[in-house]
Amino acid sequence: MSFTEAQLSAWLAAFIWPLVRISAMIASAPIFSSKQTPVHFRIGLVLILTWILVPVIPVSPIVDPFSAEAMLILAQQVLVGIVMGFMMHLVMAAIVFGGQVIAYSMGLGFASMMDPQNGVQVPVVSQFYLILATLFFLLLNGHLILIDLLAQSFHTFPVALDGVTRNNLADVIGWGSKMFSGGLLMGLPVVAALLLVNLGMGVVTRAAPQLNIFAVGFPIAILIGFVLIWLTLPNIMSNFQELLGEGFELIERVLGIVR
Repeated sequence: MSFTEAQLSAWLAAFIWPLVRISAMIASAPIFSSKQTPVHFRIGLVLILTWILVPVIPVSPIVDPFSAEAMLILAQQVLVGIVMGFMMHLVMAAIVFGGQVIAYSMGLGFASMMDPQNGVQVPVVSQFYLILATLFFLLLNGHLILIDLLAQSFHTFPVALDGVTRNNLADVIGWGSKMFSGGLLMGLPVVAALLLVNLGMGVVTRAAPQLNIFAVGFPIAILIGFVLIWLTLPNIMSNFQELLGEGFELIERVLGIVR
């Protein structure tokens, strides 16, 4: 069995270029890229999505697979997929940051556990918020919205030499500040309340110096922190939903998708 160069180029144009973009998105998007997701499942999902989308997307240009033009097209496809997944990672990182701020305020910064999503140690409060945010993301069909945006990107950003521009990358990098502002906004009510508790404990210490503030204040701060987490949980999930919507809007703006 032999293949001509024209047949190989046509096969690359029809299947490989969409496969590269879809693979880059799956490899960088939250949940899909989690270490808890089996590799065989991710490979199968990429192949199925490519098989479904190839008949309905614009025809890709036929180029020499070993030319510089093919390398540039390959880089563009990887970049488009990574931008989509990276935006969702910034949204997830915001809620992790908010959990870290809360954990350090209530004295649980030392209690860490492995985050299976990113493979790093995070406070247990951040892990609790991250699990809820992941379930909330799936409840809102965020994974389906992401796949829908991926399919639409082939119409607004067809396989070609041009694609994500320098201005688009600047928008994505600039949106990174949302990760810190959004995370701080999620944790601010708990942090402010715990600050008042610490000030109250300081007043108690001045009034009764013989009281062991470390033996009394530490358990009180943790107990009040847990109560505040429970009370502010609806607001935190609401802020996460707004941040998730802004992330999807930025993806649509970068990819030129008009609703």
